[in-house]
Amino acid sequence: MLVTDEPDSDEILALLDDSYAQEILRRTRNTPMSAKDLSEACDISISTVYRRVERLVDCGLLSERRIPQPDGNHYSMYETRLDELTVTLTDDGFEVTVSERATGNLADRFTEMWEGL
Repeated sequence: MLVTDEPDSDEILALLDDSYAQEILRRTRNTPMSAKDLSEACDISISTVYRRVERLVDCGLLSERRIPQPDGNHYSMYETRLDELTVTLTDDGFEVTVSERATGNLADRFTEMWEGL
């Protein structure tokens, strides 16, 4: 799936320039992680993790999957969606194209696809 110029190219580039966002994307590339796990693994405060994952999810670079618990609560697992990023210089400025990779397990992806119909 390709998403071009959504969201704003400047926002994506600024986010990718952030060392915390970079580390979160690296850590969640192969293994989904919770905010708590990210905080511990990256040595980042939990509030900073939540701020970065919110921006990464909003930009489409990170996916969030809510995991229900037997007690009725839930927690979120985060996984990198970014596969490849291309920056092109045009007459109007920079154009950013994000190539996404599939996240979650096959059953979850099928359910999301079915619900989207």
